[in-house]
Order: sequence, then structure tokens, then C-alpha cells
Amino acid sequence: MKGVTKNEQSWMLYDWANSAYSIIITTAVFPIFYKASATNAGVSATDSTAYLGYTISIFTFILAMIAPILGTIADYQGYKKRFFSFFLGLGVLFTGILAFIPSDQWLIMLVCYTIAAIGSTGANVFYDAFLVDVTSDERMNRISARGFSMGYIGSTIPFIISIAIILLAQAEIIPISSGVASRIAFLITALWWGIFALPLVLNVKQKYYIEHHPKPVVESFKRLGKTFKNIKNYRSVFLFLLAYFFYIDGVGTIISMSTAYGTDLGISPTNLLIVLFVTQVVAAPFAIIYGRLAERFTGKFMLYVGISVYIIVCIYAFFLDNVLDFWVMAMLVATSQGGIQALSRSYFAKLVPKNNANEFFGFYNIFGKFASIMGPLLMGLTTQLTGKSNAGVFSLIILFIIGFIILTFVPDPNSKRSA
Repeated sequence: MKGVTKNEQSWMLYDWANSAYSIIITTAVFPIFYKASATNAGVSATDSTAYLGYTISIFTFILAMIAPILGTIADYQGYKKRFFSFFLGLGVLFTGILAFIPSDQWLIMLVCYTIAAIGSTGANVFYDAFLVDVTSDERMNRISARGFSMGYIGSTIPFIISIAIILLAQAEIIPISSGVASRIAFLITALWWGIFALPLVLNVKQKYYIEHHPKPVVESFKRLGKTFKNIKNYRSVFLFLLAYFFYIDGVGTIISMSTAYGTDLGISPTNLLIVLFVTQVVAAPFAIIYGRLAERFTGKFMLYVGISVYIIVCIYAFFLDNVLDFWVMAMLVATSQGGIQALSRSYFAKLVPKNNANEFFGFYNIFGKFASIMGPLLMGLTTQLTGKSNAGVFSLIILFIIGFIILTFVPDPNSKRSA
């Protein structure tokens, strides 16, 4: 935290807060809990994995539809914090509700998971947009990367507590079932997320904004339409978004589907939790390394590096068939997972006009979330058609290749501001 301002610290702490949701709900405990519930209800392993993929596609479609509109409205003075707080509350509430759903109601679990995910990803739209309010262009790569690094470090604490409770329950050292232990993990996540989000809510202010308008909703639609009409003036922004659409699709799909994939390969829940924990630990310093290297070699070059690593991951996953292979794949992902996300965020923040940051981060979200519809759908369909999860992960390679190619046409924001 040395050398960073109070606003930067408060902003970065939200990564610390929200990453607990990312690891426990999106990646680790909830998918295992859901898979066990679906299996007990007579749903096959491949079908339950596919249903999870379809669910992710549904909630990302919902958010993708409303994000640009909400982002445009949030550009008005004072609205950004309100929207952030609403989605934060929605996510925290339904994450807590997951702890009280009967274990045989796997469909209701997916519904509540959808609402919690809308809260999480919705809050992230405005959280990302706050980056322009808390730091300068010159510090964006470093602050964004530090945020992701803090997220990885912070998420390990509730993750360790949750794993300890689950393992103690499995070993019958404490008098609760594994299911109850998982529910406790959901409550821990909700509390951790809500408490450590408070510094951003209390300290960070909207520095860049548009003055109030008597009819903000109507005017926001007009501004949104104007942006579409003048899209040629933002060529660099939308070229980047197109590249981002493809490569972040693969990144998000691998994150959200990794546990279900490992389960299909026969890897035990205990081994999966340990692998995911180590992945978080390894990812933290690599996120900082990406930020430092971006200052030396440019953010664009490091995005190329991250995409290339994921192409290797997809190829390696096709031949994966044991726990050791899963470890190798997880460590490869850990080297680039945080870096590629952090630098994408800061790269885009440098391209967009600051007074309209929310509107443009709404587009950033819609491209990222529409991509997250395609990735899980592609993996789910490929898995069902081939009967092999390996083939599903391998199919994602096309997304990284297309994203890499389009990124070559995007100018460097450090050499010429493009919006």
C-alpha cells in the first residue's frame, strides 16, 4: 500500500472484497456443491456441466442488455455510486440466500446464482469505471494490476477458512455435513464481500461526470444513440472492444467452468479446492509482474503474452487426463489470469473520454458479457456433442486466436489518445 493514495487504496480494496465471490461462488465451492446436488437429483455429469454453462450465458445476456444504458445514466453526477451500491447489495444478498436453499433444489440454486452473478458483474461495471476517478493515466496499469493482485491475496483468506471448515466436516472432526460446511462458506463470502466494499462506498467520489439533466434517462438514450452514430470517431475504442470480446470470452469461460471441468475428469473435490487455492496464491505476484512489465514493454505487448499463454492452455487441456496435468494447466492459467484482466481494464480506461467513462465501460461490459455467453455455450455444446470436456476446453482456442489478430490493429493509447 506504500505510495498509493487513500482513493486508490479504497478502490483496490474492492478487488480484495469481490474476489471472495469469484473464487468461492464462481469457481470453487458453489460449482462443486451444485454438481453434487444435481447428481443426487439424477442429472448426469455432462448435462449438469452444460446447464451451468447455459445459466452463465443467460445471466450475462441479461446484464449485457442493460449495462450500456445504466452506464450512460451513471455518467451524470452522483449516479455512479448509486448504481454500484445497488448491484453490490443485490449480489451480497443473494450470495447469502444460497446458504439456505435445500440441497435437492438444484434449479433454484441456479436461479439465485444468476441473480447473485448479476449483482457481482453489475457492480464491477461501475467499479471498473471508477478507475478514471481514483488515479492518473500514468498509474493506471500499476493500480489496476495491484487491484487484481490484492484480489487474489484477499480471496485466499475466506477461501482458506471455507476449505478448512469443509475438510473438517468431511473428516467428521466437526459435527456438520459437507453440505452445511459449503453453506457456511456462502455466508462467509457474503460478509467478506459486503464489509470490504465499504471503503469504496464511503471514500471514493465520482470525479468525472456530466452535469445533471432534467430528464436523465431520456437524455441518456439520446447520448447512447449519438455514440453509435459517431462510432467512427471512436475507432480505436471499438476495435479494442472487438478484440476483447473474443479473448476475454475464453478467459472467463476457463475461470467459470474450470471446477466443473475438473470434476468431469474425476478429480476429487478436495484436490480441486487445493489446486484453486494455490492458483490464487501464484496469480497474485504475477498480476503485479504484468503491471510492472507493461510499464516497460507496453500494456499491448503484455496482452499479447497473456493471450499466447491461454492458447497454450487450450492445447494442453485437450490432452489432460490426470491430477498432475490439471495442476500444470492451473499454474499456466495463474501466470496470466490476473494480468490479462488488469491490463485490459487499464488499456481501455486510457482509450475512453473520462467524462463518459461509465457509458464506455458499459460497452466494455456488454462486449465482455456477450462474449461470456458465447464461450460457455461453445464449451457446453462441444462437451455434449463429443462427450468429452477436454474437447470443450480446446474449442475455446479459436476465441483467443481471433482476439489476438484483432488486437494487432488497435493503436497504443500511450502514443496517441484515441477518444
